[in-house]
Amino acid sequence: MDNRKNGKFGLGVTLICIGILLTLSTFGVIPSIGELLAKFWPLIFIFVSVLFHAGYYSDRKNVGLLVPGGIFLTLGIVFQTSELWDIYNVMWPGVFLAPAVGLFELYYFGNREKGLLIPVCILTCFSLFLFTFTIRNLRGFSKFILPIGLIIAGVIILINDRKNGHESNQNYGDF
Repeated sequence: MDNRKNGKFGLGVTLICIGILLTLSTFGVIPSIGELLAKFWPLIFIFVSVLFHAGYYSDRKNVGLLVPGGIFLTLGIVFQTSELWDIYNVMWPGVFLAPAVGLFELYYFGNREKGLLIPVCILTCFSLFLFTFTIRNLRGFSKFILPIGLIIAGVIILINDRKNGHESNQNYGDF
C-alpha cells in the first residue's frame, strides 16, 4: 500500500513539473521542447553510446559492444559540437574518426589483436588529414590550435615521465 502511494505521489509531481515546463515554454520563458530537440538531438547518440558501454561493463565478455559504443560516442560529440557552434564545415572529418575510436576500444579492452590497429591508424590519419583542410574555417581560433596541442602534448609527456619516475624509484626501494 505504501509503495502505491509513493508511486502516485511521484507521478503527480512529475505531471505537475511537466505542466509547469510546458506553460513556461508557451510564454517563452524557456525554450520549447522542439527547440531543445533541434539543438541537442546528438545527445541521443551519446545516450545510445552509454547503453553500449554499460552493456560491456555489465559483462566483460561482450567486448564487441565497444565498437558501436565508440562510434556513437564519437558521432555524438562531433555532431553536438557542430550543432552548438555551427561548425559542421569544420567537424565533418570526425565522421571518419568514429569507427577508428570504436575499433581502438575493441583493441584496448579486447584481446589486443594488432591487426585492429591497421584500420584504426588509417582512419585516424585520414580524418586528421581532412581536419588540416577544414581547420582554416575556424578563422581566428585556428591560430590557437597548434599551441594548445603542443601544451597538451607537453603536459602528457611530463605526467607520464613523472609517473614512470615514481614507479622506477619504488622498484629500487624493494632491495
